[in-house]
Amino acid sequence: MRSSKSKKVLKSFKELKILLKNRSVPPPDTTATARGPALMKPSVQSEHELFRSAMSDVTPILRRNRNQKPVNASLPKAPQGNPDRETLVRLKNLICQGDGFVMSDTPEYMEGTGYRVPGLMTRRLHQGDFSIQAFIDLHGLSAAAAKEAFESFMTTAVKMGKRAVLVIHGRGLSSPAEPVLKTQVYCWLTRGHWRNWVIAFSSARACDGGTGATYVLLRQRPLTKRSRKKPKMNNGPPPK
Repeated sequence: MRSSKSKKVLKSFKELKILLKNRSVPPPDTTATARGPALMKPSVQSEHELFRSAMSDVTPILRRNRNQKPVNASLPKAPQGNPDRETLVRLKNLICQGDGFVMSDTPEYMEGTGYRVPGLMTRRLHQGDFSIQAFIDLHGLSAAAAKEAFESFMTTAVKMGKRAVLVIHGRGLSSPAEPVLKTQVYCWLTRGHWRNWVIAFSSARACDGGTGATYVLLRQRPLTKRSRKKPKMNNGPPPK
């Protein structure tokens, strides 16, 4: 048996249905287009048009001028009575932006060239003129395990015709004396049979590990006794 409350609810819905049926709906406004373009929605610009509009006052940088920092262009002159001002500014730029830092001037930098190879080759190698085709990371290995991994890596590289490779050995900051793996890599490249395959080697750029890694440029064929009178390597200072 239904209660009086439920009857009231049903009656209310019945009246609502009648009201909706009898309600008069105004016809749609079809005069929007007749009033002219002022009342129409503006067209949405494409992403390409928005980008061209935002970049309209941008001047492209010539390729020869890219990645070049102005030398001493923003350094204020040291005022009279304060000769240390320019020194402090240079030091700040060195710490914050790296201006004036030359990795090849540090004691950790190492390089070397093969027989009759000009020293310019190491500079080109360090600047990244050669695309790295393979790399090996010797971090965490003992000297014996690192030598085995190095031999296998170099053997595979020359068999596959790789010309420029990267050997990551670390800086040896945790070594009590000289860096172990870095020193071993230097010896492997300048002594033994691998020196006949080396055109040049140099410490890597900062983006590839800096002085904790070494670029190696390899020959297509090793040197023989006929191609050189006696072994010679024009090497830089040993790693410290």
